[in-house]
Amino acid sequence: MGPVRHIELVPRSEVQGEGGAKVRCSTSTGPAQKAVEEFLERQPDGTQSPEDCQAIRSFQRAHQIEPATGFAGPVTGAMVRLLRAQKDPNHDQRCPERTVRVVCVDLNRQIVWVQQDGEVIFRPVAVRSGRPTMETRTGTYRIYWRHKNHISSLYHTPMPFAQFFDGGEALHGVYDDVYAGSGSHGCINLQWEDSEKLWGLLDRNDLVYVWGHKTGV
Repeated sequence: MGPVRHIELVPRSEVQGEGGAKVRCSTSTGPAQKAVEEFLERQPDGTQSPEDCQAIRSFQRAHQIEPATGFAGPVTGAMVRLLRAQKDPNHDQRCPERTVRVVCVDLNRQIVWVQQDGEVIFRPVAVRSGRPTMETRTGTYRIYWRHKNHISSLYHTPMPFAQFFDGGEALHGVYDDVYAGSGSHGCINLQWEDSEKLWGLLDRNDLVYVWGHKTGV
């Protein structure tokens, strides 16, 4: 599978083709404006400017975020959180350090990584956890069953590289964008390529530690 295109949520007036107009550079201040400005080392005033827009557009193009109009929406903000986390995902020591592999599922930041002996052995990637009313349960678990080509018996949907850790909740791949939609039915969704790599790393009885709470979409 090729690179996944991430679709940003933009103001209705700036939807490409809305009213016949094509927005090249957004003039709107997005919900992630200040965080994105800080990451791009711009003046973090939380207000959109033409210069901010050009910098954000370049960032969006580099990370397959569309439309790349410079609007700092939730998807662009999530990408910034992921890139920040990749530098030192466990800086606050929320995920326990063990001599064995630990799958760290951070619902606050919507990321997962794997560590062992204090070293990150699978760097953070984006995930999609449970939607409202079907939130992913927190706690410490172990992978008890793995099924490479699983089909959900409840929803009749593919769950490639499924690694179950709590009842019907599993780490598994999806064919769409993990940034899309309001969430899963409780599972931890990963991009297909990420789930394939995680499958090759993990095994039964590996620890899975889940904490935090998914914020609004």
